[in-house]
Amino acid sequence: MTPLSSPPQAPVDVPLVLDRCREVVRPALLKAVGRMHPWVGEMAAYSFGWCEVGGAPAAASGGKGVRQALAVLGAEAAGAPGRAGVPAAVAVELVHAFSLLHDDIMDGDPARRRRPAVWKAYGTGPAVLAGDGLFALAVETLATTQAGASALRMLSAALGDLVRGQADDLLFAARPWTGPQRVRPAEYRAMAEHKTGALLGCAAALGALLGGAPPPAVAAFDRAGRRLGLAFQAVDDVLGIWGDPEVTGKPVHSDLRERKKTFPVLAALDSPSPEARRLAALLKSGADPQEVAVLIEAAGGRAAALDEARGHIAAAEAALADVAPQGTAGDELRALSAFLVRRDL
Repeated sequence: MTPLSSPPQAPVDVPLVLDRCREVVRPALLKAVGRMHPWVGEMAAYSFGWCEVGGAPAAASGGKGVRQALAVLGAEAAGAPGRAGVPAAVAVELVHAFSLLHDDIMDGDPARRRRPAVWKAYGTGPAVLAGDGLFALAVETLATTQAGASALRMLSAALGDLVRGQADDLLFAARPWTGPQRVRPAEYRAMAEHKTGALLGCAAALGALLGGAPPPAVAAFDRAGRRLGLAFQAVDDVLGIWGDPEVTGKPVHSDLRERKKTFPVLAALDSPSPEARRLAALLKSGADPQEVAVLIEAAGGRAAALDEARGHIAAAEAALADVAPQGTAGDELRALSAFLVRRDL
């Protein structure tokens, strides 16, 4: 076996891998959404970027397809064809879409991927209904597989984690920036593992399960995916403050303007530097985001978040160290991990 931490034998074109996995999954995802009530299905299709309001075809980006790729590669790593992981990819993608619809409502976010969010385009009630429909469809998709009972238990556990993470994220907004009730980096890490990591872990583990992997390997894929999710979130937090608006689709310093408690901010506040004390005062006063961003970086928040991401990638590789991926799946999983950490930084 070639360890996941070693360099790939040949360069891996990650965008090409993502495209390949999306093409494997897309027919089944389209077919699943096509079974929904026409109006609810239109909202679901809009959320994926397939149509405009009213159903006219659209070519908006539906995201990178990371969860789909993890499911397909998980099946391939188990020695099965990538199509064996397609039901897992479809179910997890449906759950992810459902969570985004509801998250946008809870957070009051008016836009998603440079378009009006579903609740802004169709109304709050219809968007909730569309999210419920996507969730029901995900359950149905897994229930019809050979490993239906085990797969559904795995998805249910991930959903429980996702709800826990979202609850903590909402509660963090009301907590102070400083003092004994402030949000600590460790608390944020636990929230991110539940809200982001659980579903990525579920995608990889479900793919491996449907590909015929034994329970220890399935568990290793779950751990690896969770760590990948934590790395993904840490990088997202950096991009939310310092990312290029042309790439992120959000204004520069967007997370600071929304006063989000993200890892770079919390790590900076937790540092013993004099900048941390000045940063706390600025956050309480609602100072200019540009000035706040400079202090976060000076207090080590940006570097800490990037170190956090690199550490989780190393842990993901360690989780798979005893798994022998079949074919090129190991190289592709490692390359995908590196791609997600270095994206546009």
